[in-house]
Amino acid sequence: MSVTVKQILEEKGNKTLAVSPACSVFEALGVMAEHDVGSVIVTDNDRLVGIFTERDYARKVVLKGLGSRDVQISELMTPNPCTVTPAHTVDEVMNIMTENRFRHLPVVDHGRIVGIVTIGDMVKSVVSQQQATIRHLSSYIAGDIAVN
Repeated sequence: MSVTVKQILEEKGNKTLAVSPACSVFEALGVMAEHDVGSVIVTDNDRLVGIFTERDYARKVVLKGLGSRDVQISELMTPNPCTVTPAHTVDEVMNIMTENRFRHLPVVDHGRIVGIVTIGDMVKSVVSQQQATIRHLSSYIAGDIAVN
């Protein structure tokens, strides 16, 4: 059975950090630093309008010599970001992330933001699945269990 985004969110929690499009880059970075995360979603009246990541900061602020206190998130965010649903599997999300070079994906269910998943969440899930398979096979080989 494939692990789904819903299962990932149930395990890690579905807390999302959001800022408004009018928020300064400096304020958004403060939120990210306070919570030790690499991205924030950008919402306007609870509607997802964008995502802002550390990569956006490095490429769109630092390299262009802009001041983070003077620039609004709306100017630098990735608008209308790709999203996934709780029904997506880890494999599907890994493919989306790999093909598009994303590290953070908002999770949306029927138009409502229900969480965010990261490449780290996906790798953790894959490693956990592999460890469970190894334990199961080791027990089988040792004669501790029967495989149906």
